[in-house]
Amino acid sequence: MSAISATKKDIIEACRRLHALGLVAATTDGNVSARLDDGTILITPSGVAKEDVKEEQLIRIDMDNNVLEGSRKPSTETLMHIEAYRQRPDVRGVVHAHPPLATAFSIAGISIEAPVMPEVVVHFRKIPTAKYATAASIENAETIRELVREHDIIILDHHGALTVGRDVMTAHQRMEKLEHVARTLWAARTLGPVRTLKPEQVEKLVELRRRIYGK
Repeated sequence: MSAISATKKDIIEACRRLHALGLVAATTDGNVSARLDDGTILITPSGVAKEDVKEEQLIRIDMDNNVLEGSRKPSTETLMHIEAYRQRPDVRGVVHAHPPLATAFSIAGISIEAPVMPEVVVHFRKIPTAKYATAASIENAETIRELVREHDIIILDHHGALTVGRDVMTAHQRMEKLEHVARTLWAARTLGPVRTLKPEQVEKLVELRRRIYGK
């Protein structure tokens, strides 16, 4: 199997998993992309429900958003994907989805950046929320520009989330992790006040992160 064929299969699998986990719904929710070895991008088409996307429907574009292959329109959020790739040479997969609880936190104006869960600090440092911007706009891409340089998971105010990774499946797994974090925090908030980690505890976790990731 060629690298491109394997990447296409990963995109389709990520789409299926996003739908199965309830992280996307209907034809307009979410989009998945991957950067190929030649620098071009494979991305899901507009107007096709993620559980129904087929390999032959994927669109190949360049970094200037020109369609190179495919008969359908690329996702309306293509500009946001391109921006992530521009800012992160290490990123080869991007997922945008609408995880319900993570999105609900942003709608309620509740940040989940505070250090609460050790694994979040170690693996992601923190999970920021980008400023609100109109979906599918240039401004929407601009809101993630600075954040995506330093973060692999970004909540989009009122509009779901964006995750990036070294490949498509890593980006998908981070979206799944985000919703798990949101569910845990929601449960904690229903039980009582949420206790943040102490500064000295955070510092030990940050040091652990440095040992694991070198940053």
